[in-house]
Amino acid sequence: MGRETHLWLIRHAPVDGARGVIHAPDAPADLSDATAFTALEARLPADAFVVCSPALRTSETAAKLGLTATADDAFREQDFGDWTGRRHSEIEAELGAVAYRAFWNAPGTNRPPGGESFADQIARARAGLARLPAGDVVLVVHSGTIRAILAIALELAPELALRFVIDPLSLTRIDRLAGGWRVVAVNGR
Repeated sequence: MGRETHLWLIRHAPVDGARGVIHAPDAPADLSDATAFTALEARLPADAFVVCSPALRTSETAAKLGLTATADDAFREQDFGDWTGRRHSEIEAELGAVAYRAFWNAPGTNRPPGGESFADQIARARAGLARLPAGDVVLVVHSGTIRAILAIALELAPELALRFVIDPLSLTRIDRLAGGWRVVAVNGR
């Protein structure tokens, strides 16, 4: 792998929309927390290579941080297929409580209709990580993407990586070293 890569993983700002919805990629970000943006911007390295997912909320967050990001599909959020844009309560009512809970009992490997599993997202993120350069790299992405990268770094099963809490506008720091990975901080605020 050559030199070290220092990953600065930022979860996008909160979605500017209804709660309890599986938001589509075109959902905008709520960029109103100036204090959080200022604090986060002060912690980021200068002259880093910057990547975001193709979702609107990640590119808006990057721009608000003064970053010029390149979109990379490898770092998009998990694809929830037919469930995208819908409320969790609607999906549960449609499927029935037992079937809905059955999906979430194994969320690492189950796929929503027309979507992908979290394990699929981990594989996609792994391919994206392999393309990143050495040095400082800022990724403005989603909570699922950060959990996927943590799963890779810590060699965790998908279900275990889903236990991490990743808040909006939080910073997770991971280093890719010649001999493996080093987790510096998770969900820093």
